[in-house]
Amino acid sequence: MQIKMVDLHRQYLSIKTEIDEAIQSVLTGTDFIMGSAVREFEADLATYLGARYAVGCASGTDALQVAMMALGIGRGDEVITSPFTFVATAETIALLGATPVYVDIDVKTYNLDVQQIAARITSRTKAIVPVHLYGQPADLEPLVTLAAKHGLKLIEDAAQAIGARYRGHSVGTFGDIGCFSFFPSKNLGAYGDGGAIVTNDAALAERCRMVTLHGSKRRYQHQILGVNSRLDTLQAAVLKVKLRHLEAWTEARILIAHRYDDALRGLELVTPYCAPDVRHVYNQYSIRTPRRDALAEFLKSKGVGHAIHYPLPLSLQPAFRHYVPQGTSFPVAEAVSREIISLPIYPEMPDAEVEAVIACLGEFLQVR
Repeated sequence: MQIKMVDLHRQYLSIKTEIDEAIQSVLTGTDFIMGSAVREFEADLATYLGARYAVGCASGTDALQVAMMALGIGRGDEVITSPFTFVATAETIALLGATPVYVDIDVKTYNLDVQQIAARITSRTKAIVPVHLYGQPADLEPLVTLAAKHGLKLIEDAAQAIGARYRGHSVGTFGDIGCFSFFPSKNLGAYGDGGAIVTNDAALAERCRMVTLHGSKRRYQHQILGVNSRLDTLQAAVLKVKLRHLEAWTEARILIAHRYDDALRGLELVTPYCAPDVRHVYNQYSIRTPRRDALAEFLKSKGVGHAIHYPLPLSLQPAFRHYVPQGTSFPVAEAVSREIISLPIYPEMPDAEVEAVIACLGEFLQVR
C-alpha cells in the first residue's frame, strides 16, 4: 500500500463539478487579472475569518513581505520571530534589510516561547512575527499585550493555520495583520501559489493592496514602492469553491488527528500537544522520537509518506547564521528539529490508510 502525505486528486474528485464550473467561468469571462472572483473570494475570506478586510496576493511568502512593507519595516529594524519555521518567515524580514531576531520555542506547542521575548526587545525592534506552526495557534493574548506595551507591530504568520482559533476567534485577526498561504497542500489550497493578508485597519488594508499593485491605487500612478503580487483570478475561483468546504475538511482532519492520538498514546514518542482554549487544525500531524531518522527509513520501506518539518532551525541555516550572535543557541528548536517527523493527514484519508500508518508505527516501536 502506498500512502501519500496529502492526496489532492482525491480532494479534486470530491468537488470536481464545482471546481470545473468555477474554472470554466473564468475562462469564459477572460478576466484573468483582478477579476470578479478575486473580490468575491476576498469578501468571503474576510467573513469566514471575522476580519474587516482581506487582500489577496500571489503567495504566503508575498503576504509576509507585503505586510512588512505596508508597515514600513526596513533597513535597520529588528523583527522578533521563531527559528523553527519555514524559511519564508525570516527570509522576508531579511530581504527588506531588517534583521530577524530569534526567540526559542515552547517545548510543547513549538510556537514562540512568549516568556523569552521581552529580553530580546531593543530600541530597534519594530515587530513580532509569531508563527501558528502546524495549525496550532500561538499564545496570542500575552503577545498582543507585549506588542502594545512596547509599541510594536504584531504580524501573525498563519500560513499553516487557516481555520484555527484562539479563545473562539480566528488566528490572523489578533495582530495588525494576519498572513495566509494557499499553497496546494495547505488546509485551504489553491491549484498553484496564492496568499492573503487580513486586517481590521482600513488604511492598512488599502496600503497592503497598493503594495501588491506596484504601489498604486490608479494605473500608472505610483504613490509608494510596491511589488507585483496579485492573487490570480483562476486561483481565487478555486479558493472560493474550496472555502465552502473548509469547515467540514477541518473537522475531518481533527478526527484523524484524534485517532492518531488515541492509538499512539503510551508509545515511545511525543504526539502533538493541543493548548487549552484553542482549535488546532493539523496542517501537519507531527510527532517526536529520538529515532526519527530510522523511523523515516522504516516508513519509506513500507510505502508510507512522511516529511520532516523542519530538519534544521533557521538559526543554523547558512543563509541566516550571521544574524545570530556568536555563542547563541536555541536548544529547544534544535532538539525538536532532530526528532520531528510528520505523518500523513488530509480530510479524504481513508480509514484503512490511517490504520495502516498506526500499524507501521506500532511495528517500528515494538521491533526496534
